[in-house]
Amino acid sequence: MNSKTNKNKSKPTINDVARIAEVSKRTVSRVINNSPKVNEETREKVQRVIKELKYVPSPQARGLASSRSYLLGLLYDDPNALFIHAIQRGILSVCVEAGCELVVHPCDHQSRNLVSGVKNSITRSKLDGVVILPPLSANDKLAAALDKEGFHYVRLAALPVDRPEHMVISDDRGVMGEISRHFVELGHRDIAIITGPKYRLATEERLAGFRDGLAELGVKLPAANVLEGDFSYESGMACARKLLSRKRPPTAIFASNDEMAAGVIRTAWEMNIRVPEALSVAGYDDSPLASKIVPPLTTYRRPNETMAALAVQKLLACIDGQPAVAAALPASLSPELIIRESTGKAPLGE
Repeated sequence: MNSKTNKNKSKPTINDVARIAEVSKRTVSRVINNSPKVNEETREKVQRVIKELKYVPSPQARGLASSRSYLLGLLYDDPNALFIHAIQRGILSVCVEAGCELVVHPCDHQSRNLVSGVKNSITRSKLDGVVILPPLSANDKLAAALDKEGFHYVRLAALPVDRPEHMVISDDRGVMGEISRHFVELGHRDIAIITGPKYRLATEERLAGFRDGLAELGVKLPAANVLEGDFSYESGMACARKLLSRKRPPTAIFASNDEMAAGVIRTAWEMNIRVPEALSVAGYDDSPLASKIVPPLTTYRRPNETMAALAVQKLLACIDGQPAVAAALPASLSPELIIRESTGKAPLGE
């Protein structure tokens, strides 16, 4: 019995505060939320009890005196666990400071009931707002439906898809000239790319930026050197085998994410093609995998955590009725090219 009592004392609740202060739970919540509906004497008494008990308000307790739940949602449909993990870290870094909690809601972006399902989920979970990840963030019908219903949202994407207060983008196209230049300066001319699936905005943006970057340097990207993957390790291996089985294989391959790039390196190893001596390989994301494979991967470091944190800052500003504040926050961030040992000079005779 005593151990149970001690356990309860170590984690005081809003009921404990209300009982000791001799007020209602709603009054305690109003004090927590700095409501003007509480007189100064009562406010001081409640604050004194909160301090004595070392009570930490929960989102539910804060919501009793307001229309907010202090719950934020994350909508995603992406099998890349490393990407999702980075996004969650970024979101939680802001949620902790703001006293909010995160509700994760996986979706099927191809579902016919996507819009109604998301709306029902937001209503059922009483979410204050949601952060929407690719490929869901490319769905304008979904965004329009949320906007019409008055739901707060911010979209993470690879190009401008909404008003500044509703989006944070990664300038994928704008930075791709750097890897194009890196390959060309190393002497490569027969260069290939493994893209992501066609329905992803990032796929077209990275491909267009890569092609434009090569063209500016006088290097063509033949259609035969553009293969479509699905962002998986296995698709990177399959596409690499097609490219490297040619009589004259490319000497440099850019894969549109690190998992596919790792698949390329594995296939090259299986085919006794040395990286980077005979083949240079680069990826995108700078996931934890990138610096641990052999050789370590040249890749783009996309600021996923920063983007996610920025998205929540925008979301909270909109929830607080300050869309202008949200719009004034940065809406675009640029990935950084990290040069490692998977890229090197083109082999002689290239």
